[in-house]
Amino acid sequence: MSVNHLSSVELFSGAGGLALGMTKSGFQHEMLVECNHNAIDTLIKNHDKGQAQIKDWNIKHDDIRNISFKEYEGNISVVAGGPPCQPFSLGGKHKAFNDHRDMFPQAVRAVREAQPESFIFENVKGLLRKNFSAYFGYIILQLTYPNIIKTENEDWESHLSRLEEVHTKGCYKGLKYNVVFRLLNAADYGVPQRRERVFIIGFRNDLNIEWSFPRATHSQDALLWDQWGTGQYWERLGIPESDRPVINESIKKLSSKLHNKYSLFQPEEKPWVTVREAINDLPCPKSANKFNNHEFKEGAKSYPGHTGSPIDEPSKTLKAGDHGVPGGENMIRFNDGSIRYFTVREAARIQTFPDDYHISGAWTECMRQIGNAVPVTLSEVISKSVYSVLMPLIG
Repeated sequence: MSVNHLSSVELFSGAGGLALGMTKSGFQHEMLVECNHNAIDTLIKNHDKGQAQIKDWNIKHDDIRNISFKEYEGNISVVAGGPPCQPFSLGGKHKAFNDHRDMFPQAVRAVREAQPESFIFENVKGLLRKNFSAYFGYIILQLTYPNIIKTENEDWESHLSRLEEVHTKGCYKGLKYNVVFRLLNAADYGVPQRRERVFIIGFRNDLNIEWSFPRATHSQDALLWDQWGTGQYWERLGIPESDRPVINESIKKLSSKLHNKYSLFQPEEKPWVTVREAINDLPCPKSANKFNNHEFKEGAKSYPGHTGSPIDEPSKTLKAGDHGVPGGENMIRFNDGSIRYFTVREAARIQTFPDDYHISGAWTECMRQIGNAVPVTLSEVISKSVYSVLMPLIG
């Protein structure tokens, strides 16, 4: 472990969103594991061309079930990753523990073998769905007591009961983590996208670390005030009235309400970041350009429930899709009512990937990788807060 960096191991790396944010926060990846060949193509291409954050990563193309983490025992500050979310996704088949893609048991094994100082795991909002509540509690208790292993002939409910008994007794002396979780909206942290995800953070019990989730830095109220209270949003971006939403009765009522609310004080948070702010400096993709991954794709259609992301709001959640990419979540809607698909570069901007980071594959595959990713900025915010409490341990 170097003086300026803390070591990490990442599971289910995908296109690298979580890992990029962690690198920017000061973590040094000893290994990243990913089994999907398209995501590996993205990681390897950026590694080989020397992209600043990824050039030193040790990338392993393998199934996590084939990997032992015992060599990292006692030498890793963080195990991180986003276990495949399809078993819990609102857009998937909701099989949870009956789905062969449920990789939380492998995440627990990595923690058990590496015994890191902490872990950072991310997953979809659907993990908190009511009918998954018992299994989610099971995940949390497994991460709390990773050495209490499910036996070969034991079902998960019986294992859960054993974990509950140990937890309520309160005298366990083995490997233990203090675990917290929270549903976060990426837009509240400066990501130009409404994206709600569950983050599960744990610290090894013997370290006596005090930590809480970072406070939100951005808000919808601040954006609405910027647009319909002061009007500074339109002036700052140089948007003519002809390219703004039509001021109707609902907007007039909203403006009046905002002036009443903020007559004496301004919103404390920064405004949510919009699609327009994220992509405003990119040229029209219909024309030839030098931007990486910025090619026009035809065929965008609007239909009920799939109307695209308004350009002057954070985008809707970019989704990967279980059977192809849903069109509505991956379109821009302009104020004149026209729509088009996001380019891969625009979608990457919305997920806050750097412009020199290439996403490999055809449009659908690129959008799948981007839709599965953790926004780089959100990863950086969470990772920095974890880094800040771990770094003094090596001082």
